[in-house]
Amino acid sequence: MSVTIAKWTLDEYHRMIEVGLLDDRQVELLNGEIVEMSPEGEPHAYYATEASDYLKALLGDRVKIRQAKPITIPTSNSEPEPDIAIVQPLGREYLQHHPYPENIFWLIECSHSSLTKDIDVKHKAYAAANISEY
Repeated sequence: MSVTIAKWTLDEYHRMIEVGLLDDRQVELLNGEIVEMSPEGEPHAYYATEASDYLKALLGDRVKIRQAKPITIPTSNSEPEPDIAIVQPLGREYLQHHPYPENIFWLIECSHSSLTKDIDVKHKAYAAANISEY
């Protein structure tokens, strides 16, 4: 007997968020699968914040620094939440959609307990979307 995993589309995932089905869960959509995210420990929070602050000071308003916010990869039904995303400063356009691969300059993941997921599943999703800096 084989087991088939139910895959979710971006639209289905967004509907689950809209109706509150995922309110009490720390999850992200990776390759059509809803995946639990690891809790954030003190070192992770510290380094991600320090890196974000440094990049904001260095790059100013030429980019938008998004910390632990979703990006959308339509080709793989993925909506990961990288620790830091350096994206085009499109302003209110992000009220309509999260940054797409073509809006992304650079992604950063701070990893300890999530290292395997970050260098395997997420890395492959980012590479397949032609996000060159990760």
